[in-house]
Amino acid sequence: MLIPKMRFFLGSLGFLLAGSISSYAYGQSQSLKAATVPQQPKLINSSLGLTSNFSLPASCNSNTSTPCQKPASNTLYKPQLLSQAYKVIDELQKYQFSINGNKLFSAAQLPSNKINFNQADLLATLVNTRQYYQDHTDDDPNISRPGVLGTQGVTVEDITKTLDFMIGVLREDIANNRTTRLQDPNFINSNFRVIKWSAYNPKETQRKNLRITKYAVFVHPGSRKKSAKFNVPLYSLKDNALTDKFYTKYTKQDVLSGIYEPGGKAFGKVEPIVYMTREGLEEALMEGTILVDLGGGSSAYFNVDRSNEIPYVRGINPRSQKRYWYFREVKDIKGYGYKIDEKISIKPGVTFAGDVLNVGLGRMIVIEYMQNGRKQLRMGVIADTGGAFLPNFYQLDYLAGIFPNKNSFNQYIKQLPTYATAYILIKK
Repeated sequence: MLIPKMRFFLGSLGFLLAGSISSYAYGQSQSLKAATVPQQPKLINSSLGLTSNFSLPASCNSNTSTPCQKPASNTLYKPQLLSQAYKVIDELQKYQFSINGNKLFSAAQLPSNKINFNQADLLATLVNTRQYYQDHTDDDPNISRPGVLGTQGVTVEDITKTLDFMIGVLREDIANNRTTRLQDPNFINSNFRVIKWSAYNPKETQRKNLRITKYAVFVHPGSRKKSAKFNVPLYSLKDNALTDKFYTKYTKQDVLSGIYEPGGKAFGKVEPIVYMTREGLEEALMEGTILVDLGGGSSAYFNVDRSNEIPYVRGINPRSQKRYWYFREVKDIKGYGYKIDEKISIKPGVTFAGDVLNVGLGRMIVIEYMQNGRKQLRMGVIADTGGAFLPNFYQLDYLAGIFPNKNSFNQYIKQLPTYATAYILIKK
């Protein structure tokens, strides 16, 4: 989502991202049982409703086992590359620098290893991402930006066609109770342009693999009412904040000083929606999404809504950051969206957060890495974003799941890569 979110990144001390994600439970797919990626503890199970129907393009034959498949070829796709440099923008859409897309991208093919992902979870996330394009092209002009892939001749129409095709294949394969063809690298190489993405980091120019950080939804204790233990509120903005942006005047330190509490100069302008410890607040601001255990078997999910529009400063201690987020209670894990009520429902294990402004929403990603001496491929989609990705051509953030604590999260991600070769898939 273009609205920046606070993120938790393991693997870099002091590099904390702003991420906008709301909690959502997910289930393990039968197709992952044979995968070598470690299984996350099953904490919560629920289903995600698909909001729209999409069909295969008219030129595809959905009755065959390989719709739209072209004869395999060892010849890589060679598009006509555009010569002009891409103008990179930041979170405020201000020009930062220019980059030649040919330094980032090159034609490639996937290696011959099975691609791992949860079929049902990927389908749900792709459907909701495609639905966002369908519903909000007029509301959210940022998703109509071709981004840096435009230097490779890739249009937004190519992106939506890619999503449509993958949705059609997944639906057909799931309906026929078979492993999806999207896990077959030969099928991918035949039906998609495979574009290798070489990282560009001005501070680490020699590294070409992308940094793969990880974020998660964590469970924290809290209360609907203020108590001696849970005395730090998460605040929610009222509807009039859409026009009265008073909240942009206050830093996190201002809020913590009590300006919204009885006797404070801004009392009554916002609503406390749940109370936590100070540590819980910092975790919520960092993660963007939390699951609050309210006791007695009750829990609720909270997601960042709007910030005070003060940029997050890399390298500064989180407690000293002036950036502050206002929250909303939500039902699902939410990814990118131009406002809280329209954010994309996403699933762990198949979602990456990335630079939506410059790389783009809905870009299909395959990462390649070594695990226990064996090459692994994992597929997901860029359906989320964060402040640290604006701009960022060298990093993706992998949504790992829902965890009861950081220890379980740390154990889970030990076998996941710190750096990986990344590919972007575009339907031919």
